[in-house]
Amino acid sequence: MPGGRLTQQERRQIAIGLADGLAYAEIARSLDRPTSTVTREVMRNGGPAGYKPDIAQLATERRSQRRKQAAPKGRQAPPRADGRDPEAVREFEDVFSEIFIGQGLPKMTARALASLYATDSGSLTASELVSHLQVSPASVSKAMAYLESQGLIGRERDERRRERYVVDDGDIWYQSMIASAAGTTNLAEAARQGVSSLGPGTPAATRLENIARFLDFVSEAIVRAAEQSRAILHSKD
Repeated sequence: MPGGRLTQQERRQIAIGLADGLAYAEIARSLDRPTSTVTREVMRNGGPAGYKPDIAQLATERRSQRRKQAAPKGRQAPPRADGRDPEAVREFEDVFSEIFIGQGLPKMTARALASLYATDSGSLTASELVSHLQVSPASVSKAMAYLESQGLIGRERDERRRERYVVDDGDIWYQSMIASAAGTTNLAEAARQGVSSLGPGTPAATRLENIARFLDFVSEAIVRAAEQSRAILHSKD
């Protein structure tokens, strides 16, 4: 059924569809499932390149067992002040954090960032994150310090003088993309310096020169896309 839990056979069909290069929407149609269900399933279980249906099935069973153990029989998750379904929000945060993990963020850091994006205000205090994620203050502090160093969050003080961690609708991501482009440019320059060290015309030097050219192109494309996107989005404000 479209609204039920994916079966092991459906997971195997998803794996076949991925191997055939089908889009999520095509796979979803063949299963009579929403595209979001297939997207969520793949991204939380290794991504398109790493999806294994049997491992995904086992992971789902384990998550289900953990939730049953965490919530005593007859007891439900407390209602949210914003009226949203707690399970649906937690599911979204899990999926979003899995995507961040796939992009290289540590697990705790990814969970904290996903939590911030799931708030209407786009901000949380350290104590709110500790309560929401059920982790230690030290874990939150370390995660937020990392995110801040990468330009993915900011800090501000609210009317009660409490320090809050903040994400916004795009400017922080713009800054992060620019920082990423700068890092790519540095890597290209290092590769280019290696050309003279290894001797122009040698196979190793040619390889490094090709890498430098590729990275230069990528870096310029990132900056150009970030600038264009920012201009378009800000023009609609």
